Amino acid sequence: MNVVILGAGTVGTSIAQVLCENGHNVRLVDYSAETLERSGEDLDIQTIVGSACDAVTLFQADVLNADLCLAVTSDDEVNLVGASLCKAMGAKRSISRIFEPRYLDYSTFDYRRHFAIDNLLSLEQLTALELAKTIRANGLFTLESFARGGIEIQEVEVQAGSKVIGQSLRAIRMPANVRIGLVTSGKRSFIPHADDAFAEGDRITLVGERAEIRGVVKLFQIKAPPHLDIIIAGGGKVGFYLAKSLERERYRVTIMEVDEERCHELARQLPEATILHANATSQAEMREARVGKADVFIAATGRDEDNIICGVEARELGTARILSVVRRPDYVNVLEKLQIDFAVSPRVVMAQQILGMVSGGPILASEETADGEVLIWEVEVQPNSPVTRIPLKELSLSQTLIAAIVRDDYVRVPTADDVLKPHDSAVVLVNRQLASEAIKLFTTTKD
Repeated sequence: MNVVILGAGTVGTSIAQVLCENGHNVRLVDYSAETLERSGEDLDIQTIVGSACDAVTLFQADVLNADLCLAVTSDDEVNLVGASLCKAMGAKRSISRIFEPRYLDYSTFDYRRHFAIDNLLSLEQLTALELAKTIRANGLFTLESFARGGIEIQEVEVQAGSKVIGQSLRAIRMPANVRIGLVTSGKRSFIPHADDAFAEGDRITLVGERAEIRGVVKLFQIKAPPHLDIIIAGGGKVGFYLAKSLERERYRVTIMEVDEERCHELARQLPEATILHANATSQAEMREARVGKADVFIAATGRDEDNIICGVEARELGTARILSVVRRPDYVNVLEKLQIDFAVSPRVVMAQQILGMVSGGPILASEETADGEVLIWEVEVQPNSPVTRIPLKELSLSQTLIAAIVRDDYVRVPTADDVLKPHDSAVVLVNRQLASEAIKLFTTTKD
């Protein structure tokens, strides 16, 4: 696959390395010849000196024949314009990296649509979602980002006394626009079949429209579950996105942030979270924040060393689970020795996301649940594919669920009578073992 990367910084270079290792043809664009020389020393890539917003430079990078263009400079506006130019000049797909959360807020303005870009990627948001997956049993936060916030994800536990215990999915009356995306029973996650029955303690992930999903929750929950106390060290973008993901349902989120001005900003943006002006590297201030009583502590400051200190302090204070962001790969082993339960590397998360994009065929993006059993795809429906010919209820969809469709920028949960159209986007959950068969449903076939 031909890939053009705009920006030869740390992220751009690491993506280029991953793509080269996987046999892709990469061209790297940057305005600094020195940076390109340093980045391309150990990589078999072509480098082009010039601006990511200059059509002549992009022409030299052969974006006309690019399968994928990634704009990952350190400037949001440069990325948006560069990715838009690449798409207009003929690139099959164009992705822009985004730093500022306002560009990802589709409720105010759809920058992706305005600039005709296929997707907007935030490394900080991806990192936060990866952390969130380990907190939430089924970890389907990614589905929300795929569907651009048009649907709601709600995780519930089947409680004692619920009328659904022992009943099959077929026997439960569910609204047409609500689906059960996943069931976690013990350590196993699966996409439920119509004949699967529910047991006490099963965790159910509901996917649907907000107006309907609230009523469905009551089928499984007799009373509201106890809250989990989550403390996040660091109110930067990772901390913000993580708190935003967890602010609903049963999570009580507290953010410890050392910058007072940032605290005021977070308080405006996250009205349901508690914002503490506190230094998370100070044991005294961590004690005052009652970190030892928290169910989960996440070290998400901007420095790996501070995250290590925070994690060690939280462990000594007695926090049940410790999660951490680690940017330097050589720190991963250190965190394991310090009994940090889970560490996330932003570079690794980005690499996984990009590899999902270059997998070919109709797949636009690919993720997986925390246990790896179920894949979450965003696919573009290809012309003359099986899903465009007959209603969904007539398709063979064993262990596969079409959870949402995006058509003309409107997101909804499909019904059994829906027929997908060419170039629709669909969010699909599929059992990993059946992935090769499931993708054929969205791929062009010969008559």
